[in-house]
Amino acid sequence: MRTEVLRDPGAVAILAAKRIARVAREAVTARGLCALAVSGGTTPWAAFRALCGEEVPWDRVHLFQVDERVALSGDPERNYSHLKESLVDRIPIPCPNVHPMPVEEEDLGAGARRYEADLRRIAGTPPVLDLVQLGLGEDGHTASLFPGDAALRVVDADVALSGPYKGRRRMTLTFPAIDRAREVLWLVTGAGKRKALGMLLAGDRSIPAGRVRGDRAVLLADEAAGGDG
Repeated sequence: MRTEVLRDPGAVAILAAKRIARVAREAVTARGLCALAVSGGTTPWAAFRALCGEEVPWDRVHLFQVDERVALSGDPERNYSHLKESLVDRIPIPCPNVHPMPVEEEDLGAGARRYEADLRRIAGTPPVLDLVQLGLGEDGHTASLFPGDAALRVVDADVALSGPYKGRRRMTLTFPAIDRAREVLWLVTGAGKRKALGMLLAGDRSIPAGRVRGDRAVLLADEAAGGDG
């Protein structure tokens, strides 16, 4: 895993935006389109706002979610609510190229299968995303793959449902979908992440994040999370 420690979350966000833009341009040049999957969080949302100022061929980019809370449209706890405000509403991306997870449907299992089908339609069978952006929880979770949850054991699907976590069920990409990506971009900021980040960098499989393959990964951290002090 290639790791870079930057001064603060703002610096992480700016560098992340530049990296995502470069991946998008290179993917479009090589394959005619780019498929990205993004997570939520304060630093990613700042990165998405910075991404609006980068050169990106948005008409050839497809934007997926890594995970989402089961909640109604517009709920402030939805990752998509923030993704829409920080990025989607600010860029010239065609509506059909934006793929929110269908967490409002009565049959969530059917919704997960439809999202898998959407991934295959855009990114191949099995789907290979050009970049998956991940965050890291203090408990070592990533995406909505939480310690002890049944979704950790899903190996025959690319999208799964988690049990309740902090009062909400989630829809999430699974380890196979994440590990297939051409690049994984970790954004980790804040002193509260320091212990989990050490475990991630050590490849500690006792935390969910430690089970994500590292040979295609780039990690951007701030000094609070990843510095020597």
